[in-house]
Amino acid sequence: MRVVIAGAGSVGRSIARELLANGHQVLLIDKDADDVQASRVPEASWLLADACELAALEEARLEESDVCVAATGDDKANLVLSLLAKTEFGVPRTVARVNNPKNEWMFDESWGVDVAVSTPRLMTALIEEAVSIGDLVRIFEFQQGRASMVEITLPEGSPFAGRRVGDVDWPTDTVLVAIIREERPLAPTPDDAIEAGDELLFITTTEQEDRLQELVAPGTQHHRSADDDEV
Repeated sequence: MRVVIAGAGSVGRSIARELLANGHQVLLIDKDADDVQASRVPEASWLLADACELAALEEARLEESDVCVAATGDDKANLVLSLLAKTEFGVPRTVARVNNPKNEWMFDESWGVDVAVSTPRLMTALIEEAVSIGDLVRIFEFQQGRASMVEITLPEGSPFAGRRVGDVDWPTDTVLVAIIREERPLAPTPDDAIEAGDELLFITTTEQEDRLQELVAPGTQHHRSADDDEV
């Protein structure tokens, strides 16, 4: 897979290293000469340019990429790049970093964004996930399809403690994708039993969150996400 990453700061370089370690091709673009130092991520290709300019994206052969990642520290630049990637270069997948949570509402398909990643939102959700038992925590939202990843820690006394995964009738459009038990992730099979204290990760829709919450932890009925607090 060929991935173009705009923004060679600490975030962009970290993403690049992970992708390279997984065998992907990576091109890093940045207009700041101080950040464009090939020695920092020697396995990647580098381009000193403004990723919001068409000429730079043409030089980067953006149309040949599978994914475009807008990882700069400027939300306006990330939106412009995502829109250009979709409308001018037909990139199949765009991922954009949200720096200011107040701008998150703009990061959707109308601006060419497939997935918006808000670091403040993720950090808040993960903090809440660590201290909340029985509450539904929205960890990540997929902009297209209006689906989200949510977490619920199974409380003591839940009617599903001890039941097999295959015996549970989950709500429509809801998939149990992982069980975290004793800090180890498990890929659930129909024969696995759910235990009190398990962290259950689901992909579901906004419409089904209330039903899922009431099903897994009756009486709790409380959602948490980064939107609950000002960041």
